[in-house]
Amino acid sequence: MNQKLELSVVDQTPVPSGATAGQALRNTIALAVAVEKLGYQRYWLAEHHSAPNYAGTSPEILIGQVAAHTNSIRVGSGGVMLSHYSALKVAENFRLLCALYPDRIDLGIGRAPGSDQITAAALSFPGQPKEIRHFPRQVVDLLGFLNDNLEENHFFSGISAGPGEPEVPDVWLLGSRYESANMAAQLGLPFAYAHFFGISVEEGPAVVENYKKHYQPSERFPKPKVNVGVHVVCAETEKEALRQSASRNLGRLFNLTGRAKGIPTPEEAASYVYQAGEQAFVNQYQSSCVDGEPQQVKEGLDAIAEMYQTPDLSIVTITHGLPERIRSYELVAEVCGLTPLE
Repeated sequence: MNQKLELSVVDQTPVPSGATAGQALRNTIALAVAVEKLGYQRYWLAEHHSAPNYAGTSPEILIGQVAAHTNSIRVGSGGVMLSHYSALKVAENFRLLCALYPDRIDLGIGRAPGSDQITAAALSFPGQPKEIRHFPRQVVDLLGFLNDNLEENHFFSGISAGPGEPEVPDVWLLGSRYESANMAAQLGLPFAYAHFFGISVEEGPAVVENYKKHYQPSERFPKPKVNVGVHVVCAETEKEALRQSASRNLGRLFNLTGRAKGIPTPEEAASYVYQAGEQAFVNQYQSSCVDGEPQQVKEGLDAIAEMYQTPDLSIVTITHGLPERIRSYELVAEVCGLTPLE
């Protein structure tokens, strides 16, 4: 694409090994302050449960903190796992955030539980976890509560989501499958594709193209809008970038195999002996990442923008240390020509 890249941030609030979750949360605030100055457009917070590597269990609370410590960058969820919650409660949380921080709040919603099955059950107890087939109904209800336009015959049509301010968030549907893309297209919502999941790299562009092809214009979004999330680690040299990204790779493996104890140090990652199946997993996972020195990263991001036909990318950077994370975002901003705040 000939368009200049439009870059944002997705922060999963990683917990470094040897640090506390509280420190990880404070790192999130510090990173948000730093990337706003660099010219990134959005700062989205992830939701994870029962995941020792990630401290972000409540994006709506973190959104308020990040918005309070920054001035103009859009802040949102990447995303709220709607199946755990009441559509009305989510609508009220984000209407309240919009009342406090007008024209700055995004609401990204996802189908995935962001947890294992037993944790999902605990989040719903004493009720039952909502079946995935109910997700489309929840999304429609959420939009109805946000915009005060539930169907007249809806059971909750007499309820208004507070507070009574006109401001509402931009709602994005998040996902990596056709189901989420199709729903976003039908509802006239922006779609954020999770390329960084690394589970469907080959079909990703087809999912996004299908979304664009079947998009139904809405009043707020007359044209389809696509964001693609990408794992990136950038350093002054390729060798250093790969050294830092090894922490992310091993942390991902440990998270999926029940051994997570925080994001490992580069030294811990370098000394770990991978079994054959583990190495194959890491190789596949890393194939969706963009790691290297600045020019390599720029070329990799340009290639992804071309692949998905969108200049709108979100950068997900996980390293053990906060200084290395901030430096990675600095180098990416510089090589991609972002305009820093004065």
